[in-house]
Amino acid sequence: MKARLALGLALGFSLFSVARAAAADPLDPALERLISPDTAGCATGSGAYVPGGTKLNGGACKPDNAAFTRLVNQYGFALAPTAMHSARTTGYGGFHLSIEAAYSTISGNKDYWKYGTQGPVDPNTGAPSVMNGSPPSLVQQYSLKFRKGFGFGLELTGVVGFMPQTSILSGGADVRMSLLEGFRTGIGGVLPDVAVGAGVRTITGAQELQLTVMGLDGQISKPFPIASSSVLTPWVGYQYLFIWGDSGLIDFTPATDAIQACNYAGTNVPGNSDPNKVNSTTGQHVYDGSPVCRGGQANDFNNNGVFEPARLRRHRLLAGLNYRYEMVMIGGQFIMDLVPPSDAQPRQTEKNYLKGEDKQFSFVFELGAMF
Repeated sequence: MKARLALGLALGFSLFSVARAAAADPLDPALERLISPDTAGCATGSGAYVPGGTKLNGGACKPDNAAFTRLVNQYGFALAPTAMHSARTTGYGGFHLSIEAAYSTISGNKDYWKYGTQGPVDPNTGAPSVMNGSPPSLVQQYSLKFRKGFGFGLELTGVVGFMPQTSILSGGADVRMSLLEGFRTGIGGVLPDVAVGAGVRTITGAQELQLTVMGLDGQISKPFPIASSSVLTPWVGYQYLFIWGDSGLIDFTPATDAIQACNYAGTNVPGNSDPNKVNSTTGQHVYDGSPVCRGGQANDFNNNGVFEPARLRRHRLLAGLNYRYEMVMIGGQFIMDLVPPSDAQPRQTEKNYLKGEDKQFSFVFELGAMF
């Protein structure tokens, strides 16, 4: 029986993986389109360089750090640890294997989702979109979880998952301590279970984005036995999130080949000097290793950049309910922001970037077996 349940859960996760692999990835980050409004004329929607664009500032495209922070803020909420469990652990020697599905709201109508994600590929030509015209209002996250109790109220969890419509794979671990577990009689048996824990998630598969989310949580729950083989357990909790988002080196004009545009003739070194690099005082050539262009346009070499690191916080309320019949367990949980995202930030820069951003919500469902 246990083997069949474990096999069924693993098969279900495999089917999710196949569905992901067969789909396009319109919600993958497209950070090269998040260009500062001050330099928006430096590139076309397809990423071609526009020399001397009407808003070109200093010959280079500049990153829109506010848009990047907003995008990381919402990705982080959706990929954060869900803390989808009651305050009571599996117990000493206990195991819990489950499939978890989380659906989180995003501001798909905002420009940073439209320009900051890939969008669909043209089915006729295979050409990428210049923007994502219709991002959804919900993003999905499917995970396979394995929980193991070690006695004395300690439990560890391992998690792997993926986000459909993206190339993002996630993984992480949780640890928690149930402070009142084991009491069945007296005052301890009347009091609810109380637990504190922590979880971390990080991603791979998104070449332009590095994202890690850590959550600290506390929960209160109380099991209610039904007949002799069923237990209904509601819980409520609080979670404090830390979101760390960083970009790689982004080419803001990916449709323009800087080497070809400048008639590249090697680097500025002795024997291949750049006639424009001359010391005005001594008249000698300056060798700095920069590209040497012979009659072309060199400005596109400046159109690479890195976004300011996003260091964000969130306050979340957790409320859930699970039902267990013998080994089989099903459950649901609701997650919401307690305060607007801007109010949760300790630094003024992030407060300004996130001012007016919507609260987010998540609906989490779980099917698993405990044995």
